[in-house]
This record gives sequence, C-alpha cells and structure tokens, in this order.
Amino acid sequence: MRRQAFTLIELLVVVAVVALLLGILVPALGRARAMAQASGCMSNIKQLGLGLQMYVQDHKDRLPQVRVEGFGGTEPVQPPSGQNIGALFGGVKGTLPFFGINAIGAERRPLNAYVYDGEIPRDDAIEAGDFDLEVYRSPADAGTADPFVTSLGLDTTSMYDLLGSSYNLNDHALDTVAGVEVYPTLIPVDGGKMPRVRDTTKTWLCATHPIYNYEDDQDRGQKWYSSSVEATVLYVDGHAEMMVKVPDTRHESDVRKKNSNARFTYLPEPRWLDQFDAGR
Repeated sequence: MRRQAFTLIELLVVVAVVALLLGILVPALGRARAMAQASGCMSNIKQLGLGLQMYVQDHKDRLPQVRVEGFGGTEPVQPPSGQNIGALFGGVKGTLPFFGINAIGAERRPLNAYVYDGEIPRDDAIEAGDFDLEVYRSPADAGTADPFVTSLGLDTTSMYDLLGSSYNLNDHALDTVAGVEVYPTLIPVDGGKMPRVRDTTKTWLCATHPIYNYEDDQDRGQKWYSSSVEATVLYVDGHAEMMVKVPDTRHESDVRKKNSNARFTYLPEPRWLDQFDAGR
C-alpha cells in the first residue's frame, strides 16, 4: 500500500499560514502585555495619589519635598540653599550617585509613611538594602537610555533600581539646559506650598519617568509600553490616565509649547514661565 505524505506545496502553504498567524498574534500579544503592565502601573499611581492627597492636607498644601545641596549633594539641606529633587518624594535608595539618590533612602523620603503601613528601616540599617516598596515599582519600568547615565556604567534597566522609584513628581518644566532645572513648577524654588493651579484636570502631578523623556532636548529612550514614548499620568484633580503619549519636543523652539499639549501640561497656569524669563 502506498504511503501518503505531504507534498512540498502543501508544506509551503502550512508554513505560510503559520507565519501569517504569528504575524497577527505576536503584535496583539505584545500590546496585551503592555496593557496589563499599564493597568498595574495605573493601580500604583492611584495609591500614590491617595497618599499625596493625605500628605498635602497634613502639610498645608505642601507636596513631599527633599532638598539636596548641589549636583553631587547627598544630604538634605534647609532652604534657601540646594534644590528640590522630585524623585526623592518617595521610594527607596537608588544607585545614581547624584542629587542624594544613593544616600537618601526609604526612611527620609516623605511620602512613604502615607502609602506603607509597616515599619520603615533607617537608611543606615543593614536591612535597608533589601527593603522594597513595590507601589513605587511600575510593572512597565524599562529603565532609561540616557547617554549621561549610561556613560557612568550603571545598570539602567530599571528606574526603580536607579532612582528608587519609577515615578516622579512634577517639580520642574522642560527646558534646554542640561543639569539645571530652570523652571520649577509645583514645588517652589525655595520650597513651600504648591502654587495655585489653573486647570487641575490637565496639569500633571505625578507620572512615570517617560514624562521627562525629552528633557534637555534629548531622547532618553524610555519606551516602556510600546515603540512610542508613553507615560502613566496622575493629574492634580486626582484622576489618572495610562499610556498617555508624550510628544517629541526636541525641535520645538517655543518653551511654552514644549510644556503644554492636548493631553497634559507641566505648568500651573499658562503664563507660568514669564516670571522666570523676565529676569533673563
């Protein structure tokens, strides 16, 4: 009896069908994975939002703020010296050796007591090195390709590990000067109360780090969810959105247009930057 077998043409047809199905399914699975990560990130930022609301109420309209002395400063200082570092609002000790990131840990990051019920170890305790606060770790956190940070030889695959948090406060607007925050926003330059916000539904309060992807007219390669730069964003009014597209502002010469778009703004009010530019 003659044995039946697939012909070459039949095999090629099967291979083509399988390739077609993979071409359809793989992008869909990748997007589904990104959506699941974004949902987890959204859950985290909502918890942080509740903590921020309680903190602001307890501290007379002041956002969590930690000031450090200079670029390489490692210890908090009192106003008016130093500068506020938004990444120190909460989380754990990171590895970046600037702005107090690798010196100021969970004990001295102000928001932690509002989002964690357990005991927070002292920064100099042995167990502090293994202490985690998962609410600050975005499931989508894919780190950064910032050329300056990568040149230091640090592990840049996770912003949580690098800075101690996948999230940042809106403490400054975008500018073109590397290493200097020209335009403070929701945290005044000398510290203190959050300024009046004109549109609380559009001014962002806390977001994942890709919100600053195009700072200093660089591309930091923070594509956490897809091939485009997107961020999970918490607004001043308390609502949050996930996978918000962050516009590429590198070729925008108007600094005001750099900082406001159809989805969000860094600025408390439209003419916010005038007070800083007036003295230039």
